[in-house]
Amino acid sequence: MKYRLLNYLACPYCKDKGFPLKLIVIETIRYEQRRLPQSPQKPLCDLYCAYKDSLVKELYEKGVEVPCNECIKIEVKTGVLFCFSCSRWYPIIDEIPRLLPDNFRQKEEDLEFLQLHEDKIPDNIKKNGKPYNLLSR
Repeated sequence: MKYRLLNYLACPYCKDKGFPLKLIVIETIRYEQRRLPQSPQKPLCDLYCAYKDSLVKELYEKGVEVPCNECIKIEVKTGVLFCFSCSRWYPIIDEIPRLLPDNFRQKEEDLEFLQLHEDKIPDNIKKNGKPYNLLSR
């Protein structure tokens, strides 16, 4: 999953309240050959820079340069997207974010993912995350 995808994603349950989703990165892949096209409009993200975990306007106010040239080379292979508004979490597996409604999620797969990456996932997701958490075994 590209970092810049978070500029467009919101929690499917919370709509506008679930933006931006929090990204917890477990594993990344770096693609050195990727480069921005000649004279792209920067920043590539207009609202939220997930690479810097900040709103773009706040980065500009602080005078921080938006690192599009670096961000475009990195893909999140494994991670978690988390909505602070409703406490739902969504796994990122093999670079694909799985933003499925609760009724389409597989409890055993979700619990297996949480157990496999337990040491890298924050406690609020492991204990209180929806639709499943490690206490709901």
